[in-house]
Amino acid sequence: MTPMTSTTEIRTDLKDGILVVTMDGPKTRNSIGAPQYLALRAILMDAGNDPGVGAVVLTGANGFFSSGGNVNALKESRTLPLSEVSKNTDALSAMILALRGCPKPVIAAVEGGAAGLGLALALACDMVAATETAKFTAAYVKIGLTPDGGTTFFLREALPRQLVSELCMLGRPVGADRLHAAGAVNALTPEGGALDAAMDLARACAAGARDAIGTIKAEIAGAAHNGLADHIDLEGRNINAARYGDEAGEGLAAFVEKRKPVFGQ
Repeated sequence: MTPMTSTTEIRTDLKDGILVVTMDGPKTRNSIGAPQYLALRAILMDAGNDPGVGAVVLTGANGFFSSGGNVNALKESRTLPLSEVSKNTDALSAMILALRGCPKPVIAAVEGGAAGLGLALALACDMVAATETAKFTAAYVKIGLTPDGGTTFFLREALPRQLVSELCMLGRPVGADRLHAAGAVNALTPEGGALDAAMDLARACAAGARDAIGTIKAEIAGAAHNGLADHIDLEGRNINAARYGDEAGEGLAAFVEKRKPVFGQ
């Protein structure tokens, strides 16, 4: 799998219960490949199981979120057998599923832009903070390829079909302001402010009822494919399980006592 690697480093920094994960590859605008898929998957799995992590912020260094797959590596991959390139796409799929399956909120901080797989990675997050000048691009079609990593799934989940078609069929970049107006970006900031905005969202999540938030994340993910009756039943079982827990005990008492709840961290 050597031709399909990237030199982007994945750095982590735990700050007051917020795990900041930074993609840092200045030569390729933080492109990612198989080694990064494996590293990010492991980080997200461990974060989900770590009681010291209340939320995750995913960002890119060098003024850009991620350019996705390295085009030179993609070109070289044409010389490899299908069995070999499938290992790469399998690792990519596992990374994305680990992100969506992580019980902790994951917030994307997008400076500059997110392209290709970088776009999928940003939209796979639970919330997105982006600068006013950031551009989101799914230009696979311009090099004769089709999207991967759940790109069309996440776009269609968040946006009207016509806008998704424009992004993917024409490969035209779409500004963060347009995605913010459509509801796919939660916080729009001046240049240089995406990380701070993402940290604010992450801190708010980390200070909340963490078990309840993890359950809510799973309910949101399941809502797209559950039937109404099944989903109502799921919510009923979840709220009945939650009502006897410590978080509900603190939250209900705080409401009645007209004070701010302090959930166990």
